[in-house]
Amino acid sequence: MTKRIRTKYKIDRRMGENIWGRPKSPVNRKEYGPGQHGQGRRRGKLSDFGIQLRAKQKLKGYYGNITEKQFKRIYSAADGMKGDTSENLIGLLERRLDAVVYRSKFVPTVFSARQFVNHGHVKVNGQRVNIPSYRCKEGDVIEIREKSRDLSIVIEATGSPERDIPDYLDVDHGKLKSTFVRIPELAEVPYPVVMEPNLVVEFYSR
Repeated sequence: MTKRIRTKYKIDRRMGENIWGRPKSPVNRKEYGPGQHGQGRRRGKLSDFGIQLRAKQKLKGYYGNITEKQFKRIYSAADGMKGDTSENLIGLLERRLDAVVYRSKFVPTVFSARQFVNHGHVKVNGQRVNIPSYRCKEGDVIEIREKSRDLSIVIEATGSPERDIPDYLDVDHGKLKSTFVRIPELAEVPYPVVMEPNLVVEFYSR
């Protein structure tokens, strides 16, 4: 098992939820936390701070290997925008190129999406982009490079019935292209579990 997969499963176990909705998640079999003491440890009642921290960890963990520094920077950008900060936060996270590649079902996980973009397999508006945090705009066309279209990871992901493609993306798997139609609201994002960005805002607003 790779370090990335172990990390992914550990996040699921710590949260006590299958946050990516994957069939192989250990949460489907084990309801206790990770580590050698996880089975015997009782889950105490969380404080308000603990609830906010958990919501932040769950949302940050969902988007893969985003560091705390990067996540706080995204929050600060959301806070500086007009409108509801929690909705802005979700909009900025979903505009990340690795998130769009994942949502388009070009790859199976958010972790593989980050690596896929890093390795230069993706173009935006005809130009190669290898920055996972690249912020997509409405109307941007994201596509898999021709040389990368026969990769097994792409063939398996596009053929999988496991996830639905959200309405804010217009995806053509035949051409392996995806158009970022609009910035989504929280209610439109197909999270397998409940995300509470309002608690994330409360956490950083303390």
